[in-house]
Amino acid sequence: MDTNMSNNRGALVIIGGAEDKEGECQVLREFVRRAGGTKARIVIMTAATELPRDVGENYIRVFERLGAEDARIVDTETREDARSSTALEAIEKATGIFFTGGDQARITDILKDTDIDALIHKRFGEGVVVGGTSAGAAVMPDVMIVEGDGETHPRMDTVELGPGMAFLPGVVIDQHFSQRGRLGRLISALAQQPAVLGFGIDENTAMVVTDSQFEVIGEGSVTIVDESEATYTNVSEILKDEPLAICGSRLHILPHGYKFDLKTRKPILENLTSNNSTLESSTSNNGATNGNVATSQATV
Repeated sequence: MDTNMSNNRGALVIIGGAEDKEGECQVLREFVRRAGGTKARIVIMTAATELPRDVGENYIRVFERLGAEDARIVDTETREDARSSTALEAIEKATGIFFTGGDQARITDILKDTDIDALIHKRFGEGVVVGGTSAGAAVMPDVMIVEGDGETHPRMDTVELGPGMAFLPGVVIDQHFSQRGRLGRLISALAQQPAVLGFGIDENTAMVVTDSQFEVIGEGSVTIVDESEATYTNVSEILKDEPLAICGSRLHILPHGYKFDLKTRKPILENLTSNNSTLESSTSNNGATNGNVATSQATV
């Protein structure tokens, strides 16, 4: 598993969907700030949606209201569009690149292994901020969740996987997480590939990844499933539609302001308020949680 990010790379702002676009816009505000604030030049990638003009113009309105210097749509409906010199020039000048929601398979079908794909990765390596919401979040790993069932127990047939855009390889990401009951499909996705870390991002919530760490921003939480120390699984023994068992996995639930180290696979609990410190101490002693964060061993 390679989740390391070099110091040159830009931040990833990975959003669980349904982010606020009318009020304080906390999550999108963070994207604009990291993309350069009032000097931000943002390219809005609309490959995921069948309504690129409507969706793109909505984001232009939000980004300009938040003070971005420039925001423009790069619409790619076919792989031929991904060779457009106009699109490539806009990406070359961008300080922030944002993937909208829609259908994540459209993003990979249209963009993966094209000139635009190569250039976005090049610019990301040079420090440009890359963000995505909903489908735009799903494509961040190298292997993504294409589709699957929510509100169900883990089974091998619960989820379909496919190649992602590989901005954050070696993990699994799901979105609209708590709102659509997707823990089962996240666990199912982890069971089907070498990745041992899975992230479920709630709506109007983002994980902001920099330097092998991420911070949670927004009104919900990021649920982390760590299977690196799992003691048992029945994957090799079951048929596709039979229940999946995993024992010894670790579960973390992190709300706004909490951080996670991708190298050590542990929450970063230093510099928290004394109130939170008391809560974490109580949690470690008796396994109960009634506040902002839960860190526990889970058997699923």
